[in-house]
Amino acid sequence: MIKKEEVKNIVKKSYTQIAKAGSCSGCKCGQNSDAERIAAEIGYAPEDIDKFADANLGLGCGNPVAMAEMNEGDVVLDLGSGAGFDCFLAVRQVGETGRVIGVDMVPEMLEKARANAARYGYQNVEFHLGEIEQLPIEDNSVDIVISNCVINLSPDKDKVFAEAHRVLKPDGKMFVSDIVLLQELPDDVRNNPQLLSGCVAGALLKDDYIQKLQNAGFTVEVLAEDKDISKKQYEGMPLESLKLKAVKK
Repeated sequence: MIKKEEVKNIVKKSYTQIAKAGSCSGCKCGQNSDAERIAAEIGYAPEDIDKFADANLGLGCGNPVAMAEMNEGDVVLDLGSGAGFDCFLAVRQVGETGRVIGVDMVPEMLEKARANAARYGYQNVEFHLGEIEQLPIEDNSVDIVISNCVINLSPDKDKVFAEAHRVLKPDGKMFVSDIVLLQELPDDVRNNPQLLSGCVAGALLKDDYIQKLQNAGFTVEVLAEDKDISKKQYEGMPLESLKLKAVKK
């Protein structure tokens, strides 16, 4: 198996290249010319895809903002915020009294996200360099955590869920779209660097994913399961996009 630190290096290198190229290159989530199609397939509205085209890199497997129960004034945290697509959608929901925070470990992604925020004129969205296993966020300070096809990339998902639980306020909520497996993968797939950065090799079995969230102190509700994404984007591999709501106990 690929070691944890090597996993981070592979993922960081891949998404640095994506940020520089402005598209998803060398992974299974599409090319730049397909970014609009992919966003539409996974639940984004055409007007949002058009409005935030510079922030849409075709990297997601769902639309967590559409699921999230955001209110005006909420503080929202996006784990693995990329070029800021979901953050900018969230800003409109929390209004001027709310705040949206993006965390990403790739400096080039942060550069793109900050440039996009300036371009779109948003004052209440901020982007921080950091790892989702060790968030640069205070305890009990966030109302809602969102994440879109990112947690599967982490080599230590227990830490990710523990950190999300830590930063959420009491009864805070987490809304996640992520790739999970429907059956175990062979070792050659698990050790494939391209499939690792492409959201497959590091994914958990669905039941294990849910159990880890529960172990971290969340009550979990499955909102939807998209098995069609396997045929559309992952060459029929035994996986799905799982949409979850997790409430901090």
